[in-house]
Amino acid sequence: MACPLALGSVSPLPVAKTAQEPIIRPNIDWFPSYKVYKDRVDRLAALNPNRPTTVPEGWPTHIDAERAWSGSDFKSENDYVVQLSPEDIAEIDAGLAHFKDLPGNLGPDDVDQNTFPLPTLGSRLINVANTIHNGRGFAVLRGLQPDKYSNFDNILVYLGVTSYIAETRGMQDFDGRMILHIQAVVDDVKKHGSMPNSPYVARAQPFHTDLCDILSLYALGVAAYGGESFLASSAKIYNEIARTRPDVLHVLASDDWPFDEFWNGEYHTRPIMHLFGPHGPGFQFSRRPLTGAHFSPHHPDVPAMTEAQAEALDMVYFLAKEHAVEIALRKGDIQIFNNFAMLHARSSFTDDATARRHMLRLWLRNEDLRWPTPRPLERLSWECYGDNAYRQNAIWDIERSPPELRVKHRRASCA
Repeated sequence: MACPLALGSVSPLPVAKTAQEPIIRPNIDWFPSYKVYKDRVDRLAALNPNRPTTVPEGWPTHIDAERAWSGSDFKSENDYVVQLSPEDIAEIDAGLAHFKDLPGNLGPDDVDQNTFPLPTLGSRLINVANTIHNGRGFAVLRGLQPDKYSNFDNILVYLGVTSYIAETRGMQDFDGRMILHIQAVVDDVKKHGSMPNSPYVARAQPFHTDLCDILSLYALGVAAYGGESFLASSAKIYNEIARTRPDVLHVLASDDWPFDEFWNGEYHTRPIMHLFGPHGPGFQFSRRPLTGAHFSPHHPDVPAMTEAQAEALDMVYFLAKEHAVEIALRKGDIQIFNNFAMLHARSSFTDDATARRHMLRLWLRNEDLRWPTPRPLERLSWECYGDNAYRQNAIWDIERSPPELRVKHRRASCA
């Protein structure tokens, strides 16, 4: 199903005629090679000695904010973990009981601060919301015990707690799915010319962003081995590039990045770095639509990235890797972070009979604290949070999400 076009879409690209004009693409992979990246850096430096030495007009030379951290700045996980006390858990359980005692046939869409009261914990969670939007950009809530709840109650608890941090929920695919179960439920192998989407296999994920404002994961189960979460500050990445290679910021902010996204009969372009009003620069991109991947190759007509774009994309990746914080989520943890202020990644993982990784994912927005939506992202924002036809039939998967296979050369979901 093609994506609907809304206000704020960016310029279309002509569809190339593959047979007459074969497209030559840079040597760049979904998971980048550092050697290939360094060779490209050296080659382009020799070819382009007179590169810009200042940041683009209107962009800051430095982001001076709490969110401009490096992983080494955190002395321990206590710097970002919010530990829920027995009293907090008792209040959550009381909120759950209150919701279930309300009259009517209520479901997940009905969970909010009014129907799920947390009279004491709620104020602390509102402080977490401010940290996510105006502070370091992320937090981990620790102390829930998902095994003591049913699958349905876990979803209600998750929605009740997060409603105090970001109350609006985003649609995650064009079937109207409002929550996603991230777990390895299919083998990472090609079947019938297609391969499974990454949420449903154990493969690692390179640094990227999702399409939401706020991203949250609730760990119903953790893997026997691997599956660590990595977060990297977009402000730190920006500052490092501004300090050492300001010319690359010009490339990242240009509006001619060719995404493998086809709607209204055309391919469209947009930047991968944006200005979010007073909050300044942040990123919004996933590597797969730019590089292709073994599980989802480019459509042959998608225009090629330039060599300078390939260099810039990999520079962001390797700086994210250098400055990331590694988070080993425990069972019951809720990780929540500002998707525009962070890049995130995941290591591969292995399940066994006693330990299986199972994350519930929400895309969220806080209407009071939300960062302004840059114009090139308005269409994506509308698809996620807008009053569109796909959202009218909201789906709440209770047990698991169906592991849809990505349709070849076409985006199968908003994810």
